[in-house]
Amino acid sequence: MDARPARQDYIATLDLLRLAAALAVVFFHYFFRGAAAGDLAGAGFADIAPIAIYGYLGVNLFFLISGFVIAWSAESRGWEQFAIARFARLHPGFALCMTISFAAVVSFGAPLFSTSLAQYAANLSMVAPVFGQPFMDGVYWSIFLELIFYGWVTLAMATGAFRNRKLQLIFVWLAISTLNEVFIGSRAIRLLFITEFGPLFAAGLLVHHLHAHGRSRPALLLLAAAFLISSCTITVTQQWMLEAYGAAVPTVNLVAANVVMHGALIAAVLLRGHISSSSLTLALGGLTYPLYLLHQNVGYLVINAATPLAGRWVAALACVALMLFVSSAIWHYFERPAQRMLRIRLGRAVEAGRWRLRRTTAQPAE
Repeated sequence: MDARPARQDYIATLDLLRLAAALAVVFFHYFFRGAAAGDLAGAGFADIAPIAIYGYLGVNLFFLISGFVIAWSAESRGWEQFAIARFARLHPGFALCMTISFAAVVSFGAPLFSTSLAQYAANLSMVAPVFGQPFMDGVYWSIFLELIFYGWVTLAMATGAFRNRKLQLIFVWLAISTLNEVFIGSRAIRLLFITEFGPLFAAGLLVHHLHAHGRSRPALLLLAAAFLISSCTITVTQQWMLEAYGAAVPTVNLVAANVVMHGALIAAVLLRGHISSSSLTLALGGLTYPLYLLHQNVGYLVINAATPLAGRWVAALACVALMLFVSSAIWHYFERPAQRMLRIRLGRAVEAGRWRLRRTTAQPAE
């Protein structure tokens, strides 16, 4: 464990909430989706599948947390520093975990999974569908949406709108989300403006705004609107779940879960003073990203290989422990140093570019 003191600008309760979200997704994949999608051999875990099906909502909780964290990061940086920090935060871990998944599928995936060098190369970009290739692992879809969200925030920061017109931008975003999800139904608009999950990102932004700037009627009204809209859009996945897996969470339960998730984010912020940030909480929060990226396809292969030897329960629980261990090692020994190095190098490149630009524009015209 890193003995250095933890950073003081972290909220430890958010690290723990992020871990809970990641474990919920792992629970969903191992104890519901694996068998429902035919990726796990045998009977699966029918006895707890009705509970495990709720785990996919951990992604919704991730989006709520992301809205808060991104607002926090954006308020303390210029847009160039923000973009560098986001790229350095996401890409090194993604590249390593995706490479591990690729190697596992190439070595042990057949006949369950298959891949190619073209798919691997496209996935290095983090936006594989843009190059006509599928994601190396199905969980990457949410990272793609995060990148779109980061892009819009970066643009808003570069134009000054994030600082001066944040609430107005959120109002417009919520209006677009409502119009598209209720009336228009455009898949292009849904992707470009993340209209299915936009209200969750917006709610996170608004919780941070209230946390950082105090209560105001416009922000509270927007937060209420974001919650109500997300309670409607949270049902969009229902039909897809029914078609893909033959089961879905009832609407009433989805709305109740949405209340719990929003309440959990607000509680994590309000209770921030009760759990101090430490090396342990940083590690628990840090391992969630590689855990999320790595656990699905590799986990299925591990569980399938171990089940004949140890039984399905031991195989699944041992796989969870293995994924936590490997993810912690990736965060500690690879992600942290790689992120630090990348931030420094990209920061220097940006400064060098600025210097060249200033030198060029300062030269008198002949």
